[in-house]
Amino acid sequence: MKRKTRRLIFFFVTIGFLAMACAIVGSLVVGRGGGSLQLAAPKDLQGFVLSIYLNTRSGDLASPAGKDDAPVLFTIERGESLNAIANRLQSEKLITDPELFKRYLQYNGLDASIEAGDFELKQTMNIQQIAKELQEGRIAELNVRIPQGKRLEEIAASVAAQVPVAETELLSLLQDAGQWEASFEFLNDLPEGATLEGYIFPDTYSLARDKITARDVVLIALRNFDKQVTAEMRADLQAEGRTLYDAVRLASIVEREAAVEEERPAIAGVYFNRLQDGMALDADPTIQYGLGNTRDPNTWWPQITQEDYQGVDSAYNTYRNVGLPPSPIANPALASIRAAIYPEKHGYYYFRTSCNNDGTHRFARTLEEQIANECP
Repeated sequence: MKRKTRRLIFFFVTIGFLAMACAIVGSLVVGRGGGSLQLAAPKDLQGFVLSIYLNTRSGDLASPAGKDDAPVLFTIERGESLNAIANRLQSEKLITDPELFKRYLQYNGLDASIEAGDFELKQTMNIQQIAKELQEGRIAELNVRIPQGKRLEEIAASVAAQVPVAETELLSLLQDAGQWEASFEFLNDLPEGATLEGYIFPDTYSLARDKITARDVVLIALRNFDKQVTAEMRADLQAEGRTLYDAVRLASIVEREAAVEEERPAIAGVYFNRLQDGMALDADPTIQYGLGNTRDPNTWWPQITQEDYQGVDSAYNTYRNVGLPPSPIANPALASIRAAIYPEKHGYYYFRTSCNNDGTHRFARTLEEQIANECP
Protein backbone atom coordinates (compact mmCIF):
# COMPACT_ATOMS: atom_id res chain seq x y z
CA MET A 1 0.00 0.00 0.00
CA LYS A 2 2.82 2.41 0.90
CA ARG A 3 4.60 1.58 -2.39
CA LYS A 4 1.42 2.37 -4.36
CA THR A 5 1.02 5.66 -2.47
CA ARG A 6 4.62 6.64 -3.26
CA ARG A 7 4.03 5.95 -6.96
CA LEU A 8 0.95 8.17 -6.98
CA ILE A 9 2.82 10.96 -5.21
CA PHE A 10 5.71 10.67 -7.71
CA PHE A 11 3.25 10.73 -10.63
CA PHE A 12 1.47 13.88 -9.43
CA VAL A 13 4.75 15.61 -8.59
CA THR A 14 6.04 14.85 -12.11
CA ILE A 15 2.84 16.15 -13.71
CA GLY A 16 3.03 19.25 -11.57
CA PHE A 17 6.66 19.83 -12.52
CA LEU A 18 5.92 19.48 -16.23
CA ALA A 19 2.95 21.82 -15.99
CA MET A 20 5.04 24.40 -14.17
CA ALA A 21 7.89 23.99 -16.68
CA CYS A 22 5.51 24.44 -19.60
CA ALA A 23 4.16 27.59 -17.98
CA ILE A 24 7.69 28.90 -17.48
CA VAL A 25 8.66 28.07 -21.07
CA GLY A 26 5.45 29.67 -22.27
CA SER A 27 6.38 32.88 -20.51
CA LEU A 28 9.89 32.69 -21.96
CA VAL A 29 8.51 32.14 -25.43
CA VAL A 30 6.32 35.21 -25.17
CA GLY A 31 8.56 37.46 -23.16
CA ARG A 32 12.24 36.78 -23.90
CA GLY A 33 14.02 39.41 -25.97
CA GLY A 34 11.11 41.81 -25.83
CA GLY A 35 8.87 39.43 -27.78
CA SER A 36 11.45 38.80 -30.53
CA LEU A 37 11.34 34.99 -30.30
CA GLN A 38 8.13 33.54 -31.70
CA LEU A 39 7.45 29.92 -30.74
CA ALA A 40 4.27 27.94 -30.43
CA ALA A 41 3.49 26.39 -27.03
CA PRO A 42 5.01 22.89 -26.66
CA LYS A 43 2.54 20.05 -27.27
CA ASP A 44 4.48 17.13 -25.78
CA LEU A 45 7.64 16.24 -23.89
CA GLN A 46 9.76 16.30 -27.06
CA GLY A 47 8.37 19.71 -27.93
CA PHE A 48 9.03 20.87 -24.38
CA VAL A 49 12.71 19.85 -24.61
CA LEU A 50 13.04 21.45 -28.05
CA SER A 51 11.45 24.67 -26.81
CA ILE A 52 14.05 24.91 -24.04
CA TYR A 53 16.81 24.42 -26.63
CA LEU A 54 15.36 27.11 -28.90
CA ASN A 55 15.01 29.52 -25.98
CA THR A 56 18.67 29.04 -25.12
CA ARG A 57 19.43 29.93 -28.76
CA SER A 58 17.03 32.87 -28.93
CA GLY A 59 19.86 35.29 -29.60
CA ASP A 60 21.03 33.25 -32.59
CA LEU A 61 17.48 32.93 -33.90
CA ALA A 62 17.08 36.70 -33.84
CA SER A 63 20.50 37.50 -35.33
CA PRO A 64 21.03 37.85 -39.10
CA ALA A 65 23.77 35.91 -40.88
CA GLY A 66 25.40 38.98 -42.39
CA LYS A 67 25.21 42.68 -43.18
CA ASP A 68 24.70 42.58 -46.95
CA ASP A 69 21.20 43.91 -47.67
CA ALA A 70 21.28 42.94 -51.37
CA PRO A 71 18.42 40.61 -52.38
CA VAL A 72 19.41 37.01 -53.10
CA LEU A 73 17.22 34.88 -55.37
CA PHE A 74 16.87 31.53 -53.60
CA THR A 75 15.21 28.69 -55.53
CA ILE A 76 13.72 25.64 -53.82
CA GLU A 77 13.42 22.69 -56.19
CA ARG A 78 10.43 20.38 -56.21
CA GLY A 79 11.05 17.49 -53.79
CA GLU A 80 14.11 19.10 -52.19
CA SER A 81 14.65 17.96 -48.59
CA LEU A 82 14.81 20.24 -45.55
CA ASN A 83 18.43 19.17 -45.02
CA ALA A 84 19.35 20.22 -48.55
CA ILE A 85 17.51 23.54 -48.20
CA ALA A 86 19.23 24.32 -44.88
CA ASN A 87 22.67 23.47 -46.25
CA ARG A 88 22.16 25.62 -49.34
CA LEU A 89 20.97 28.53 -47.20
CA GLN A 90 24.24 28.25 -45.30
CA SER A 91 26.32 28.05 -48.50
CA GLU A 92 24.55 31.19 -49.76
CA LYS A 93 25.50 32.85 -46.41
CA LEU A 94 21.85 33.42 -45.54
CA ILE A 95 22.06 31.43 -42.28
CA THR A 96 25.00 30.31 -40.15
CA ASP A 97 23.51 27.25 -38.41
CA PRO A 98 21.53 24.77 -40.56
CA GLU A 99 20.64 22.63 -37.53
CA LEU A 100 19.11 25.56 -35.65
CA PHE A 101 17.14 26.53 -38.75
CA LYS A 102 15.75 22.98 -39.10
CA ARG A 103 14.84 22.72 -35.39
CA TYR A 104 13.02 26.06 -35.50
CA LEU A 105 10.95 24.98 -38.50
CA GLN A 106 10.23 21.54 -37.05
CA TYR A 107 9.14 22.92 -33.68
CA ASN A 108 6.72 25.34 -35.31
CA GLY A 109 5.40 22.75 -37.77
CA LEU A 110 6.74 24.66 -40.77
CA ASP A 111 9.07 22.00 -42.15
CA ALA A 112 6.33 20.20 -44.08
CA SER A 113 4.80 23.30 -45.63
CA ILE A 114 7.73 24.66 -47.64
CA GLU A 115 6.90 24.56 -51.34
CA ALA A 116 9.06 24.76 -54.43
CA GLY A 117 9.56 28.19 -55.92
CA ASP A 118 11.69 31.31 -56.02
CA PHE A 119 12.18 33.45 -52.92
CA GLU A 120 13.90 36.78 -52.37
CA LEU A 121 16.04 36.59 -49.22
CA LYS A 122 18.73 38.77 -47.65
CA GLN A 123 21.69 38.20 -45.33
CA THR A 124 20.20 40.80 -43.01
CA MET A 125 17.18 38.57 -42.33
CA ASN A 126 17.26 36.31 -39.26
CA ILE A 127 16.12 32.69 -39.14
CA GLN A 128 12.59 33.60 -38.05
CA GLN A 129 12.22 36.07 -40.91
CA ILE A 130 13.63 33.62 -43.45
CA ALA A 131 11.27 30.90 -42.23
CA LYS A 132 8.32 33.27 -42.62
CA GLU A 133 9.48 34.34 -46.08
CA LEU A 134 9.71 30.71 -47.19
CA GLN A 135 6.10 30.24 -46.09
CA GLU A 136 4.57 33.41 -47.51
CA GLY A 137 6.99 35.13 -49.85
CA ARG A 138 7.10 32.99 -52.96
CA ILE A 139 7.67 35.25 -55.94
CA ALA A 140 5.00 35.21 -58.62
CA GLU A 141 6.31 33.04 -61.43
CA LEU A 142 6.04 32.86 -65.17
CA ASN A 143 6.72 29.68 -67.10
CA VAL A 144 9.01 29.81 -70.11
CA ARG A 145 9.50 26.87 -72.44
CA ILE A 146 12.78 26.34 -74.26
CA PRO A 147 11.99 24.03 -77.20
CA GLN A 148 14.25 21.12 -78.06
CA GLY A 149 16.05 20.70 -81.36
CA LYS A 150 16.17 24.43 -82.14
CA ARG A 151 19.15 26.65 -82.85
CA LEU A 152 20.01 29.68 -80.72
CA GLU A 153 18.28 32.21 -82.97
CA GLU A 154 15.03 30.25 -82.72
CA ILE A 155 15.34 29.90 -78.95
CA ALA A 156 15.92 33.64 -78.51
CA ALA A 157 12.83 34.43 -80.58
CA SER A 158 10.71 31.83 -78.78
CA VAL A 159 11.69 32.98 -75.28
CA ALA A 160 11.19 36.66 -76.14
CA ALA A 161 7.67 35.82 -77.30
CA GLN A 162 6.89 34.22 -73.92
CA VAL A 163 8.51 36.54 -71.37
CA PRO A 164 9.53 40.22 -71.29
CA VAL A 165 13.16 39.97 -72.40
CA ALA A 166 14.76 41.53 -75.46
CA GLU A 167 15.45 38.99 -78.20
CA THR A 168 18.64 40.76 -79.30
CA GLU A 169 20.04 40.90 -75.76
CA LEU A 170 19.28 37.23 -75.15
CA LEU A 171 20.81 36.18 -78.46
CA SER A 172 23.95 38.20 -77.68
CA LEU A 173 24.37 36.33 -74.38
CA LEU A 174 23.74 32.98 -76.07
CA GLN A 175 26.35 33.62 -78.74
CA ASP A 176 29.20 34.29 -76.29
CA ALA A 177 30.16 31.14 -74.41
CA GLY A 178 33.35 32.73 -73.11
CA GLN A 179 31.60 34.85 -70.50
CA TRP A 180 30.03 31.74 -68.94
CA GLU A 181 33.07 29.45 -68.78
CA ALA A 182 34.17 30.62 -65.33
CA SER A 183 30.79 29.62 -63.88
CA PHE A 184 30.35 26.29 -65.68
CA GLU A 185 33.24 23.86 -65.90
CA PHE A 186 31.56 21.80 -68.63
CA LEU A 187 32.08 24.71 -71.03
CA ASN A 188 35.86 24.65 -70.63
CA ASP A 189 36.48 22.33 -73.59
CA LEU A 190 34.71 24.62 -76.06
CA PRO A 191 36.93 26.20 -78.72
CA GLU A 192 37.70 29.91 -78.57
CA GLY A 193 34.88 32.04 -79.93
CA ALA A 194 32.26 29.31 -79.43
CA THR A 195 28.59 30.00 -78.76
CA LEU A 196 26.32 28.16 -76.31
CA GLU A 197 24.76 26.18 -79.16
CA GLY A 198 23.97 22.71 -77.84
CA TYR A 199 24.09 23.64 -74.14
CA ILE A 200 20.80 25.50 -73.65
CA PHE A 201 18.87 22.65 -72.08
CA PRO A 202 15.32 22.28 -73.44
CA ASP A 203 12.75 22.34 -70.64
CA THR A 204 9.98 24.41 -69.07
CA TYR A 205 11.34 26.83 -66.49
CA SER A 206 9.69 28.98 -63.82
CA LEU A 207 11.07 32.50 -63.47
CA ALA A 208 10.14 35.44 -61.25
CA ARG A 209 7.44 37.29 -63.18
CA ASP A 210 8.51 40.82 -62.29
CA LYS A 211 12.29 40.29 -62.37
CA ILE A 212 13.03 38.18 -65.45
CA THR A 213 16.23 39.10 -67.25
CA ALA A 214 17.90 37.62 -70.32
CA ARG A 215 20.80 36.55 -68.10
CA ASP A 216 18.41 34.65 -65.80
CA VAL A 217 17.13 32.64 -68.77
CA VAL A 218 20.65 31.61 -69.81
CA LEU A 219 21.71 30.81 -66.25
CA ILE A 220 18.76 28.58 -65.46
CA ALA A 221 19.18 26.62 -68.71
CA LEU A 222 22.93 26.12 -68.17
CA ARG A 223 22.37 25.04 -64.57
CA ASN A 224 19.85 22.49 -65.77
CA PHE A 225 22.31 21.15 -68.34
CA ASP A 226 24.90 20.82 -65.56
CA LYS A 227 22.37 18.91 -63.46
CA GLN A 228 20.97 16.63 -66.18
CA VAL A 229 24.29 15.64 -67.77
CA THR A 230 25.64 13.85 -64.73
CA ALA A 231 29.19 13.40 -63.50
CA GLU A 232 28.87 9.69 -64.31
CA MET A 233 27.99 10.44 -67.94
CA ARG A 234 30.96 12.78 -68.26
CA ALA A 235 33.28 10.24 -66.63
CA ASP A 236 32.11 7.55 -69.06
CA LEU A 237 32.96 9.84 -71.97
CA GLN A 238 36.39 10.61 -70.54
CA ALA A 239 37.09 6.90 -70.04
CA GLU A 240 36.59 6.41 -73.79
CA GLY A 241 38.79 9.37 -74.69
CA ARG A 242 35.83 11.42 -75.89
CA THR A 243 34.92 14.98 -74.92
CA LEU A 244 31.56 16.35 -73.87
CA TYR A 245 31.78 18.80 -76.77
CA ASP A 246 32.07 15.87 -79.21
CA ALA A 247 29.05 14.20 -77.59
CA VAL A 248 26.95 17.36 -77.75
CA ARG A 249 27.83 17.87 -81.41
CA LEU A 250 26.75 14.31 -82.19
CA ALA A 251 23.64 14.63 -80.00
CA SER A 252 22.53 17.74 -81.87
CA ILE A 253 22.57 15.80 -85.16
CA VAL A 254 20.67 12.91 -83.58
CA GLU A 255 18.11 15.39 -82.25
CA ARG A 256 17.42 16.75 -85.74
CA GLU A 257 17.29 13.31 -87.37
CA ALA A 258 15.24 11.31 -84.86
CA ALA A 259 11.48 11.64 -84.74
CA VAL A 260 10.98 8.56 -82.53
CA GLU A 261 12.78 8.69 -79.19
CA GLU A 262 13.45 4.95 -79.07
CA GLU A 263 15.50 5.20 -82.28
CA ARG A 264 17.95 7.78 -81.00
CA PRO A 265 20.58 5.30 -79.71
CA ALA A 266 20.42 3.40 -83.03
CA ILE A 267 20.84 6.60 -85.08
CA ALA A 268 23.70 7.68 -82.82
CA GLY A 269 25.22 4.24 -83.39
CA VAL A 270 25.19 4.74 -87.17
CA TYR A 271 27.04 8.04 -86.90
CA PHE A 272 29.43 6.64 -84.32
CA ASN A 273 30.29 3.72 -86.64
CA ARG A 274 30.96 6.13 -89.49
CA LEU A 275 33.17 8.32 -87.31
CA GLN A 276 35.12 5.29 -86.11
CA ASP A 277 35.73 4.16 -89.71
CA GLY A 278 36.68 7.62 -91.01
CA MET A 279 33.57 7.96 -93.16
CA ALA A 280 31.69 11.19 -93.82
CA LEU A 281 28.58 11.54 -91.66
CA ASP A 282 26.35 12.50 -94.63
CA ALA A 283 23.89 14.30 -92.32
CA ASP A 284 21.38 16.60 -94.02
CA PRO A 285 20.70 18.73 -90.88
CA THR A 286 24.32 19.91 -90.81
CA ILE A 287 23.95 21.39 -94.30
CA GLN A 288 20.70 23.05 -93.19
CA TYR A 289 22.51 24.59 -90.23
CA GLY A 290 25.27 25.90 -92.47
CA LEU A 291 22.74 27.52 -94.79
CA GLY A 292 20.60 28.96 -91.99
CA ASN A 293 17.99 31.39 -93.28
CA THR A 294 20.04 32.56 -96.27
CA ARG A 295 17.94 30.53 -98.69
CA ASP A 296 14.57 31.28 -97.13
CA PRO A 297 14.25 34.08 -94.52
CA ASN A 298 11.19 32.36 -93.06
CA THR A 299 13.00 29.23 -91.88
CA TRP A 300 16.31 28.26 -90.35
CA TRP A 301 15.97 24.71 -91.74
CA PRO A 302 15.65 24.93 -95.55
CA GLN A 303 14.86 22.00 -97.81
CA ILE A 304 17.99 20.22 -99.07
CA THR A 305 18.38 18.99 -102.63
CA GLN A 306 20.61 16.29 -104.09
CA GLU A 307 22.79 19.02 -105.59
CA ASP A 308 23.43 20.51 -102.15
CA TYR A 309 25.39 17.46 -100.98
CA GLN A 310 28.40 18.51 -103.00
CA GLY A 311 27.30 21.99 -104.02
CA VAL A 312 27.08 23.73 -100.62
CA ASP A 313 30.51 25.05 -99.70
CA SER A 314 30.34 25.05 -95.91
CA ALA A 315 32.33 23.60 -93.03
CA TYR A 316 28.98 22.22 -91.87
CA ASN A 317 28.54 20.14 -95.03
CA THR A 318 29.22 16.66 -93.65
CA TYR A 319 28.96 15.15 -97.12
CA ARG A 320 32.09 17.03 -98.22
CA ASN A 321 33.87 17.13 -94.85
CA VAL A 322 34.76 14.08 -92.77
CA GLY A 323 34.11 14.18 -89.03
CA LEU A 324 31.81 16.13 -86.75
CA PRO A 325 30.65 19.63 -87.72
CA PRO A 326 32.54 22.60 -86.21
CA SER A 327 29.89 23.08 -83.52
CA PRO A 328 26.58 21.63 -82.35
CA ILE A 329 23.78 22.43 -84.80
CA ALA A 330 20.89 22.54 -82.30
CA ASN A 331 20.10 22.20 -78.61
CA PRO A 332 19.36 18.54 -77.94
CA ALA A 333 17.12 16.93 -75.35
CA LEU A 334 18.55 14.60 -72.71
CA ALA A 335 17.52 11.50 -74.71
CA SER A 336 19.72 12.58 -77.61
CA ILE A 337 22.63 13.45 -75.31
CA ARG A 338 22.39 10.04 -73.67
CA ALA A 339 22.22 8.39 -77.10
CA ALA A 340 25.39 10.21 -78.17
CA ILE A 341 27.21 9.18 -74.99
CA TYR A 342 25.91 5.59 -75.11
CA PRO A 343 25.32 4.85 -78.82
CA GLU A 344 23.77 1.52 -79.69
CA LYS A 345 26.34 -1.07 -80.73
CA HIS A 346 25.39 -2.55 -84.10
CA GLY A 347 26.75 -2.98 -87.61
CA TYR A 348 24.65 -0.34 -89.37
CA TYR A 349 26.21 2.46 -91.43
CA TYR A 350 23.11 3.82 -93.15
CA PHE A 351 19.50 4.68 -92.38
CA ARG A 352 16.63 6.25 -94.24
CA THR A 353 13.01 7.17 -93.53
CA SER A 354 10.74 4.12 -93.54
CA CYS A 355 7.75 3.86 -95.83
CA ASN A 356 5.27 3.77 -92.93
CA ASN A 357 5.07 7.56 -92.55
CA ASP A 358 5.38 7.13 -88.78
CA GLY A 359 8.75 8.81 -88.28
CA THR A 360 10.69 5.56 -88.00
CA HIS A 361 13.73 4.58 -90.08
CA ARG A 362 15.11 1.58 -91.91
CA PHE A 363 18.71 0.72 -91.09
CA ALA A 364 21.27 -0.88 -93.40
CA ARG A 365 24.76 -2.33 -93.14
CA THR A 366 25.76 -1.68 -96.74
CA LEU A 367 25.00 0.86 -99.45
CA GLU A 368 23.26 -1.91 -101.40
CA GLU A 369 20.91 -2.55 -98.47
CA GLN A 370 20.32 1.20 -98.16
CA ILE A 371 19.27 1.39 -101.82
CA ALA A 372 17.06 -1.67 -101.41
CA ASN A 373 15.28 0.03 -98.48
CA GLU A 374 14.10 2.84 -100.74
CA CYS A 375 10.34 3.24 -100.82
CA PRO A 376 8.68 2.05 -104.04
